[in-house]
Amino acid sequence: MTTPRTWLAAAEAGETAEALRAIANLRKLINELEVIHVRNARSQGWSWGEIAEELGVSKQAVHRKHAKHRNA
Repeated sequence: MTTPRTWLAAAEAGETAEALRAIANLRKLINELEVIHVRNARSQGWSWGEIAEELGVSKQAVHRKHAKHRNA
């Protein structure tokens, strides 16, 4: 199993393919975490605007991306 530390070591060693796979894995993890935490924030009564402010995006962008996950 690879970890963020092994991904960093691969990047520093110039292992391009491994480093690119690490980036893909990190993107997937970040997206999964975002879905979970946006869902949690909405269930706690946060507005789309409040969530957007914390994520550094527009209210429209966060709503467009996450409104489909509301009841998932």
